[in-house]
Amino acid sequence: MEREAMEFDAVVVGGGPAGLAAAIRLKQLAAANNQEISVCLIEKGAEIGAHILSGAVMDPRALDELLPDWKSTGAPLNAPVSEDRFLILSETGATQVPNALLPGCFHNEGNYVISLGNVCRWLGEQAEALGVEIYPGFAGSEVLFDENGAVKGVATGDMGRLHDGSEGPNFQQGMELHGKYTFFAEGCRGHLGKQLIAHFALDRDADPQTYGIGLKELWEIDPAKHQSGLVIHSGGWPMQPDTYGGGFLYHLENNQIAIGFVVGLGYENPHLSPYEEFQRFKTHPEIRKFLEGGKRIAYGARALTAGGLQSLPKTTFPGGVLIGDDAGFLNAARIKGSHCAIKTGALAAEACFEALAGNRQRDELVAYPEAFRQSWLYEELHRARNFKPWMSKGLWLGSLMFGIDQLLLRGKAPWTLRHSQPDHAKLKPAADCPKIAYPKPDGVITFDRLSSVFLSSTNHEEEQPCHLRLKDASVPVAVNLATYDAPEQRYCPAGVYEILNDENGAPRLQINAQNCVHCKTCDIKDPTQNITWVVPQGGEGPTYPNM
Repeated sequence: MEREAMEFDAVVVGGGPAGLAAAIRLKQLAAANNQEISVCLIEKGAEIGAHILSGAVMDPRALDELLPDWKSTGAPLNAPVSEDRFLILSETGATQVPNALLPGCFHNEGNYVISLGNVCRWLGEQAEALGVEIYPGFAGSEVLFDENGAVKGVATGDMGRLHDGSEGPNFQQGMELHGKYTFFAEGCRGHLGKQLIAHFALDRDADPQTYGIGLKELWEIDPAKHQSGLVIHSGGWPMQPDTYGGGFLYHLENNQIAIGFVVGLGYENPHLSPYEEFQRFKTHPEIRKFLEGGKRIAYGARALTAGGLQSLPKTTFPGGVLIGDDAGFLNAARIKGSHCAIKTGALAAEACFEALAGNRQRDELVAYPEAFRQSWLYEELHRARNFKPWMSKGLWLGSLMFGIDQLLLRGKAPWTLRHSQPDHAKLKPAADCPKIAYPKPDGVITFDRLSSVFLSSTNHEEEQPCHLRLKDASVPVAVNLATYDAPEQRYCPAGVYEILNDENGAPRLQINAQNCVHCKTCDIKDPTQNITWVVPQGGEGPTYPNM
């Protein structure tokens, strides 16, 4: 049966800050020039913001440009940064780095502690007020190409298929959304963005992308311990000095704090568990003191891109663009990506508007990367380009060299360090690495995975086809278990992967796909690249309230 098709001038895949900024900017330009431009935005979450997870401390520069009146129109940026602290942790102690010695990337004057999910909900309201058609609960499952090989849009996923792929009693076929241009704004390791990078060889001239996994909890704490706008970052314990990682604790409004931990996915020891490292981080005396007497109210996890300029793929191809973290626009040194997403979404929209005004369609929007090269965002990312390569050399050497790079050379070093290997290729055999003994959760400060997933309100219809695909079903036991002690059991922050024994005592991989919080870590870190994450039915996954 042929799918129904809808035609638009622009189709946007993803309701995060990049996609919403692109849709808003297109409509602004159309209104300013008395033109009609039809813009459709689809979002796989049940609502705008449902799948959005970020720290987050937001630099408002790009938002100032996009919506200069954001303060008077109620944008939820309610906790201006009041104090920065950077702590180097040992197991029981902490040393605060004097702010005068911190590179500029760790200074947050003029920034805001936010819930990016709530900011996206507000951006969604602004987009709809401008006439953007927003369809939450619809996942972009397939890239569509025209007869010339250009992208002509996307198809949304079918609903109601059964586990074997057959049509169930509530089956509804997906729709085709055709656009003169299509914006891919799916966030880090986007399902369709990954396919487009491979199809058009967009990363041919780029270094391998590098990633981190960010884990986050939202707590309500004792009002006496709360300081709105306090921003704390940490390095050191519980990570080993040769492994990239660090913690954050951000004070929002209403006695809430966002606490989290980021682990670089280039780690070597397959026994390492980012989730357990996060739980250990919370037990440090300098961190624990904020949590005692408080209550955990939300949990989630998300991968993030960290490769910087060196790892940016080409962002244009016939008929479409990659924007935001789907391309890798994130400043790892600043631990910030939302301003990058908004800026790249707006730049791509401006290039698209120019093309539509000239009656063009489905060509390459080359004005977008050219505008990026001339923008303040390019300058910012260029200054920070050596951060992740230096930090991959260890905490102490990396901190020293990046400090020299930023404080003495002002980010203008005459060299650019390279990323030589993708993260999945860096795992060493389990037999060559020390095991790590993680303490049991106490249920007060530290928690197990399943109670955490419960707080993410994650839900998937169990009868549907599994959205975590194995290219070869024998590899998890024959290779991953045999060589790496099944690291998917530890790098997944949601308990999706388990090694169980069958009735004959033989090991097998159990995939609990209903637990998946859509972080994409398995797609990134699996050492054999045997796991492929694809979109489940639209509207499923986590439902983050205030993340």
